[in-house]
Amino acid sequence: MQRLNKPDLLSARKRTKNQVNTIEYENFKNIKDIGKDRSYIIQTHGCQANEADTEVIRGLLEDQGFTPVSVLEEADLVVINTCAIRENAENKVFGELGRLKSFKRLNPNMIIAIAGCMPQEEAVVEKIMKKYSHVDIVFGTHNVNKFIEYLDYVIREKKQLIEVYSKEGEIIEHLPQVRQNRFKAWVNIMFGCDEFCTYCIVPYTRGKERSRNKEYIIEEIKDLIKDGYKEVTLLGQNVNSYGLDFVEEKYDFADLLEDLAKLDIPRIKFTTSHPKDFSDSLIDVIAKYPNIMPFIHLPVQSGSNEILKRMNRKYTKEEYLALVNRIYNRIPHVSLTTDIIVGFPGESENDFEETLDLVRKSRFEGAYTFIYSPRKGTPAASYKDTVDPEVAKQRLYKLNDLINEGFLAGNKRFENKVVKVLVEGYSKTNKGVLSGYTENNKLVNFKGPESLIGKIIDIHIEKAKTWSLDGEVVQ
Repeated sequence: MQRLNKPDLLSARKRTKNQVNTIEYENFKNIKDIGKDRSYIIQTHGCQANEADTEVIRGLLEDQGFTPVSVLEEADLVVINTCAIRENAENKVFGELGRLKSFKRLNPNMIIAIAGCMPQEEAVVEKIMKKYSHVDIVFGTHNVNKFIEYLDYVIREKKQLIEVYSKEGEIIEHLPQVRQNRFKAWVNIMFGCDEFCTYCIVPYTRGKERSRNKEYIIEEIKDLIKDGYKEVTLLGQNVNSYGLDFVEEKYDFADLLEDLAKLDIPRIKFTTSHPKDFSDSLIDVIAKYPNIMPFIHLPVQSGSNEILKRMNRKYTKEEYLALVNRIYNRIPHVSLTTDIIVGFPGESENDFEETLDLVRKSRFEGAYTFIYSPRKGTPAASYKDTVDPEVAKQRLYKLNDLINEGFLAGNKRFENKVVKVLVEGYSKTNKGVLSGYTENNKLVNFKGPESLIGKIIDIHIEKAKTWSLDGEVVQ
């Protein structure tokens, strides 16, 4: 009999005022070296939170002796860490599961595991059970720490295991991590989301908003400094709500950011920010410290008050623009980017024009833009006044043209200037060229020796293009 615990979206929606538990991770003392002579590969879909989860999964596996490989055919274990934010992302995963069936025929001992946000959805688990019986392990976002236990069960019992929790969640500290980058690190400061935007599945898949204790965050970043890291990105579904769940202490995101800025870390970034919680004190802290990067990702989703209300975004177009103006006034050199959805149910041509107007006034230097994708279980999935797909597509094209103008204008302001660049490695498109990012999160390509990788150096920008800058090393 398989081990089975399926998700429940109704339970996942519940929220209480109870303080969440913080648990210290302990290695499985009775499970040792199950990865000896076994290899693994992880495919990661979705946001930075998934990237951070993958680093934990990698740490758990390598603690047990698993060896990473880059070729699927060589893997004894395949882990797909999934995203549920859009239907297209899910379709890609199901397509990959279908492809893996042939690999499993060739290697019956191959273990296939599905992790992340998709398993938190009832319909996804039902589909896996009916159509993808070759999947061995299905687990969600709340029990990554138990992955080794699940692997041990499947190896011993040769049975499928589906273990998904639908709950508010806990915080588990000191999980092992194998970080992907040697100079830049993701650092979770909180988990979950309580916003319940009507289009979004994340509050159901990630649980309640719960903030890590500041001591653990500071400890983690001090360790990263010792290991030579140059940049940390603070992660949360809504970093601006950090600390609002603390019962015994008044300590918010502005307080945390200021404490971290006093550490010897050259660069601090954060994502993602909900506009409704972006305080003036937070703006002041960003403006005050040079190691807090002048780059803010501030999702707006729409410029129409009617659509924002239907999305349950909890702010108006006017309030968003007022916030943007306060940010520009205090941090004139800042770069702003955003997220925008077109084709949301009920979006009229006038609503769309309101969005274009907001984009022009906000002077965005980039955006993630999407056509609305209904997610089963969310309120918006039941809205009837859908937008014709062809109309939505044309709106996306028009929006992207405007966004790209802003992207180029934002890059042009750095032409003939010297900027500081954290050199990450060789360009993905040209192995003879190095690349890295500026303080404003601009991609820069330039020629230089390999010894520059991992350093923050001065680059003179020679040419600005829409999505990147070309420069020369300042001697």
